[in-house]
Amino acid sequence: MQPSLKRFLLIAASLSATLLIGTVGFMWVEGWTLFDSLYMSLITLTTVGYGEVHPLSFQGRVFASFLMLVGVTTVFVSIAVMGETLLRLEMTDYFGRKRRDRMLKNISGHYIVCGAGRVGRSVINELLRSRASVVLIDNRIDRAGWATDKGVITLVGDATKDEILRQARIETAKGLVAAISSDAENVYVTLSAKVLNPDLVIAARASDEQAEEKLRRAGAATVFTPYSFIGHRLAQSMLRPHVATFLDVASAFRQSSDLDLEIEQLQIGRASPLVSNTLEQLRLAKNYGVIVLAVQHKTGVMQFNPPADTSIEAGDVLIAMGERPKLRLLEEEIGRSA
Repeated sequence: MQPSLKRFLLIAASLSATLLIGTVGFMWVEGWTLFDSLYMSLITLTTVGYGEVHPLSFQGRVFASFLMLVGVTTVFVSIAVMGETLLRLEMTDYFGRKRRDRMLKNISGHYIVCGAGRVGRSVINELLRSRASVVLIDNRIDRAGWATDKGVITLVGDATKDEILRQARIETAKGLVAAISSDAENVYVTLSAKVLNPDLVIAARASDEQAEEKLRRAGAATVFTPYSFIGHRLAQSMLRPHVATFLDVASAFRQSSDLDLEIEQLQIGRASPLVSNTLEQLRLAKNYGVIVLAVQHKTGVMQFNPPADTSIEAGDVLIAMGERPKLRLLEEEIGRSA
């Protein structure tokens, strides 16, 4: 629970307890009805000065004096704490927006995630684990708060609006994930994103299999239907449990105490020292402990299990598997930008 909410609940509980004590006290000391006792407690705590509901006895005046000292103090303190809390929230929101706008001003090569439901949160966690820059767009404040606590730049708004996508710097983004629970909104987000940035790589979720084709036509490069994906994974875990476990570990879907593997794609730049060398000359397995599973050539041809005499050229992409630290070391050697 957020500290500000705790403060408001504490204030409400204190005022309610004071009012309850006053009401019960007048009923017990003076024998008044519930309404008269409640009314007398209210005019005492609010200091409106309407006068006594009924003439007070000596015991009633003693209790009223006690209620004035304790109750009025409680009310004034509650007002002061509430004012300070509201001011702090306003200042925090103001400086938070300033900081967010400052971070968005120079951001590039980032990923935009639309929707922070269960799917969206999983996407964000995986992107953060890979040290990627993430911007979240969600129309719910509680979900935005979850992302903000993780250090994610967050925009509260409708992801289908062009101005919100522009605020997320979609023109400099590397990719977008449409993870909203509504298929119609995901289609609209995909269409809008493609118009604003035709080169953007878009991945989307679809609750209905019929929406998959619509999302692809709208411009999504990858579309996942969670139920079909889960069904496939469950079947594979029955038919090929060891293969499924190994692939889960290699894709970082599951943590393993025995293996610390990961499959990564490594973009070869023009200035990379790997350019114009063969796999045999590079000896990646010996020098880095990394296995090259495939090579996506710049021509678009994917070559699985490339032979040792395969030449690496600028623009190629290596699909490699190895331990995470060794893959990171190879990435630094290649000079690939994250």
